Amino acid sequence: MRNSLSAALLLAPLLALSACGNPDTPGGRAADARHENFEALDDAFKTIDDELKAAAPDAQKVRAAAATVAAKAKEMPGWFPAGSGPADGLKTDAKAEVWTKPDEFRAVMTAFQDSSAKLLAAADGFAAGQPVVGLQEAVKQAGGTCKKCHDGFKTD
Repeated sequence: MRNSLSAALLLAPLLALSACGNPDTPGGRAADARHENFEALDDAFKTIDDELKAAAPDAQKVRAAAATVAAKAKEMPGWFPAGSGPADGLKTDAKAEVWTKPDEFRAVMTAFQDSSAKLLAAADGFAAGQPVVGLQEAVKQAGGTCKKCHDGFKTD
């Protein structure tokens, strides 16, 4: 029984990645991992949004979610290796422009990283008792950088 549980725990991440529908190749695994990372980012932003709508936002939940956003933003440049795009026949929401316009893509990614760091700082301030308005502005700015990237580099 213990070995079955251990095997299931080891296989769970692989099964989750293969559920995205790409082949078990380096590019396919990268595209699937990228999808999972964006899901985690979406969940973190949803947590922040939900807390800001609450009558009494939980500052620690906001701070933890903002830390996830900032950490994922730092990791993001590694999510788009060569061989993991639509030109490679993979299922992905990333447009070919990610790879054909790398300087533009890097610029919007850098803007997201910067806004994510500011979001984390604002969440730290909110957790320390600063007014929510600073956090709201940081969320708005981070969302704007997300939109800019989606507009140019993500399919609908």
